[in-house]
Amino acid sequence: MKQFSIFLLLMSCSLIAQEQKLEPKLENIAWISGTWHGEAFGGKTEEIWSEPSGGSMMATFKLTVDNKVQFYEIEIIREIENSLVLQLKHFNNDLKGWETKDETIDFPLKYITKNKVVFEGMSFEKVSDTEMNVYVEIKAEDKVETVKFNYKKQIPVKKPVNQLIEVKKAAVTPIIDGKANEAVWGKSEWQPINQLWLGEAYSQVDFQGRYKLAWTEDALYLLAEITDDILLDKEKDPLKAWWDDDCLEIFVDEDNSGGNHQFNHNAFAYHIALDGNVVDMSTEEKGILFNSHITSKRITARNQSVWEVKISLYDDTYNESETNFPVKLSANKNVGFALAYCDNDNSATRENFIGSVKVEGEDKNRGWIDANIFGTLLLVDD
Repeated sequence: MKQFSIFLLLMSCSLIAQEQKLEPKLENIAWISGTWHGEAFGGKTEEIWSEPSGGSMMATFKLTVDNKVQFYEIEIIREIENSLVLQLKHFNNDLKGWETKDETIDFPLKYITKNKVVFEGMSFEKVSDTEMNVYVEIKAEDKVETVKFNYKKQIPVKKPVNQLIEVKKAAVTPIIDGKANEAVWGKSEWQPINQLWLGEAYSQVDFQGRYKLAWTEDALYLLAEITDDILLDKEKDPLKAWWDDDCLEIFVDEDNSGGNHQFNHNAFAYHIALDGNVVDMSTEEKGILFNSHITSKRITARNQSVWEVKISLYDDTYNESETNFPVKLSANKNVGFALAYCDNDNSATRENFIGSVKVEGEDKNRGWIDANIFGTLLLVDD
């Protein structure tokens, strides 16, 4: 009996410790920050909270039903008189406000614990690092109903570093003429293209490849030297089976975030054909031309081709139906990158696909889907 009483005492102390009140400081509720997604009111909800700064946290809320925005909210939690208050305003989908100009809906703080933030009429409950519940009291006529919003957020998984290459800045912008006589090319080191991603083993007569890189504020520059005994461009339509002709393929992930990019622009897989056309998959799951992203010049003598290429980098907000602007590059920036060559001597489909980065596992032809296999470039100001 004595042991049981001690056990109950310990359990009580543990529960009290878990519910211990914390000081009303933003640092104690920083776990709210992040992008949260859930479902409510027959639609999808999104709530994005900033990190604490300047004595406040800020959020936007959006409810979408049948792919149409129903309303927005702007929320803040701010420090006031040694406590916190949550204030919000509602807006229609055309940003016309529900409340008057100077009116806000206020929720004074009641208390904070390790996993809860309780305001008068609204509370936040931490379930895990990637899940939380928000409870809101909504008045309808003479009744008060508590609505629960269950939210999830994704924590980005850091992309593995398969290959790290330092890329020097060009003092003089390279001219895309295939001659490669700028000083930066003399300073840059050759990198091999020697990883068989698809097909049977090849001979050095059939294929050899290497490349160099440089950068300016406006673009990434590539110099590739390809030895290929037979150049094939049998498809005259640039959007038909472009991967089965000889072509240089450039994989680039502007922010080195990795992840899926099969039918989105989280990253790009540019196929540069022998005639200079540039193709990648669109968000509509078909090939489209990206000739404005790439400027290239190929000079071939006997069985050796020299490709000089300017690559404009676009971030993952790229929209095919809108005007987009390339990202400005700077020192210490990381860029996801890989280079490959599709080689077809005279077959119905390509015979070999040779890349610059070692890919683990049996399926090595994943670059057009998975940006995690890309190498990593570090831009340096030499």
